[in-house]
Amino acid sequence: MKVSARNLLKGKVKKIVFGAVNAEVTIEIAPGVEVTSIITKSSAENLGIKEGSDAYALIKASDVMVAID
Repeated sequence: MKVSARNLLKGKVKKIVFGAVNAEVTIEIAPGVEVTSIITKSSAENLGIKEGSDAYALIKASDVMVAID
């Protein structure tokens, strides 16, 4: 797989919640560290992803904000 995204995080699919149109996919990239993405339901079905399967979170953003409390 070759992609232009700079941030590629490998993990395991922890949870998938299917809605009428979208699917919420949670990938655990390290113990206790999760990334959640909303993708179309048809994309999730086409990928054939299942809980426990390996997956990548690809993050491509033109802006990254930093905040402090």
